[in-house]
Amino acid sequence: MTNTANTMQAWWVGKPGSTSTHPLEQGTKRVPKPGEGDILVRVHVCGVCRTDLHLAEGDLPPHHPRVVPGHEAVGSVVESGPGTGRFETGDRVGVAWLGGTCGVCHYCRRGAENLCSNPTFTGWDRDGGFAELMTVREEFAYGIPARFSDEEAAPLLCSGIIGFRALKRASLPPGGRLGIYGFGGSAHLTAQIAIYSGASVYVMTRSEEAQVLALSLGAEYVGGAFDVPPVKLDSAILFAPVGDLVPVAMRALDRGGTLAVAGIHLSDIPPINYADELFYEKQVRSVTANTRADGAELLALAADMPLIPTTTSYPFTAADQALDDLANDRITGAAVLKVHEGAA
Repeated sequence: MTNTANTMQAWWVGKPGSTSTHPLEQGTKRVPKPGEGDILVRVHVCGVCRTDLHLAEGDLPPHHPRVVPGHEAVGSVVESGPGTGRFETGDRVGVAWLGGTCGVCHYCRRGAENLCSNPTFTGWDRDGGFAELMTVREEFAYGIPARFSDEEAAPLLCSGIIGFRALKRASLPPGGRLGIYGFGGSAHLTAQIAIYSGASVYVMTRSEEAQVLALSLGAEYVGGAFDVPPVKLDSAILFAPVGDLVPVAMRALDRGGTLAVAGIHLSDIPPINYADELFYEKQVRSVTANTRADGAELLALAADMPLIPTTTSYPFTAADQALDDLANDRITGAAVLKVHEGAA
């Protein structure tokens, strides 16, 4: 794939709708120019996340016309704007969902930049990695651990980071029992982190292929999405964007247990029965984006543990097919676009 000095190939959201209506369009865009504090990145690969699916289908309304999705991008620095210096030309970097924060609101000042009043998100506000080139604020880019190939590293940049934050929000006690509802790109990484920490993991998912993967990664139990695990859970994480599973997961919790809802979008939650699903100091918590500290902590941990991302690669020309496969649960693990041929 080639680009001229001023243009590049990219995919963008045309008319949001079901993947069967082909909401993504491919064509030519101008190469972005790095501004103050920006670096220009030649995209090697980009993960395909469920958030990209929500954007394409309209659950998340696009923030500007022809927005380029993709927020799990791995590439190399090709140009730097004024006021940069952290990375050099040729350095391998990762670009994640959180693309910028105001730094002055009371959330940012207290260290909760994931709750920033005026945030910027990659692939929603700024054009993302479903393109040959993209810009990112240098202070929001990550160095990539050398032990991961580009394809392995891509899902760490959202699926990994968000799963890691969800695990923290779930308040899993040492050696505890963790329930995971849905087992896609984020869940299969989170399960490995939990097991590495000494937890027992119980996976509930409708996908038979995902059940097989969960067992291969060390899960104690696998069952259907609405099945009852064989033990009471200390904590649970809901990755599937299905509100009907909230009361199911709450009933599976032991006294004092916590459910973390990891998705940016969730269908409506049915009424909660207080006595059966919330009493005994059970808690339900949402997960909103991530902080840069979350990302740095996750990548450092991933470099030191035997974390094995399971990926399915697609050529750049098949971005719409990857999204459709994700929508129809035809992907085990994480989908990754090979934007430039020969990427690691």
